[in-house]
Amino acid sequence: MRALTKAVVDVIWAAVGPLLPRVPDTHPLGCHRPRASDRLCLQGMIWRLALGCSWRSVEILLGYEVSDTTLRSRRDEWVAAGVFDQIAGEAVAAWDRIMGLQLPEVCIDGSTHKAPCGGAGTGKSPVDRRKLGWKWSLATDGAGIPVAWAADGANRNDIMLFEPTVAELERQGLHHDIDTLHLDRGYWGARVDQAAANAGIDDISRPAKRKPGAGANPAAAPLGPRWTVERANSWLSNYGQLRRNTDRHPQHRRAQLALAVALIITIKLIDHRDRWQPH
Repeated sequence: MRALTKAVVDVIWAAVGPLLPRVPDTHPLGCHRPRASDRLCLQGMIWRLALGCSWRSVEILLGYEVSDTTLRSRRDEWVAAGVFDQIAGEAVAAWDRIMGLQLPEVCIDGSTHKAPCGGAGTGKSPVDRRKLGWKWSLATDGAGIPVAWAADGANRNDIMLFEPTVAELERQGLHHDIDTLHLDRGYWGARVDQAAANAGIDDISRPAKRKPGAGANPAAAPLGPRWTVERANSWLSNYGQLRRNTDRHPQHRRAQLALAVALIITIKLIDHRDRWQPH
């Protein structure tokens, strides 16, 4: 997977390094055990996200240079400092600066995945025999670049995640540039219309509602521009820890989602650089 290559990790580290909180040296003699490398910890977090393995497996992959306990505590430090949200925001801003976000056409859709360890922010999945799972709601621009997201349990309807996703678009100030919002037919409802209206979005494109009596064979709905968000959800689903998440806390899942978005955008920018500036 491209996310595991040194070139990608180097770019992510260049963004993460300046954001890390300083840890004071409290040992009276200054001779305590040296602190594990932050860059090595970042590499371990990326490996776990991409491969979907355990922290113990990452410790083995790193040659026992960092313990699984240290990796967990370092992740918690960075989550508390908002590091993962910041690097995702920097990645989106970098794409906007270099390539330009295509915000007139924005798509929103959800994606449901496994969460076998349960915990807050999970629920019984209606598409996986009521097993525990989680769901994210993703907003993408016209080119399929993720620009906003929200997460909750798999038992939550897509409509319930629509409002926090739009709220994230508002927080970033992106809602002003949206001309048309593309949704699937599961987003019919006054709650969706009200949330969009509150954000100043009046043009919503959705397939027609299912006709009564259609049964198990409703009329097919054309995908249209929504293929971009479907593709972005597929990109995210390639990351093992998103596809089958074993964390028990919502903030850890959101951090992984933000890190995956940063990796996806970084890889696309590296490809653009290599194509047009190979030397």
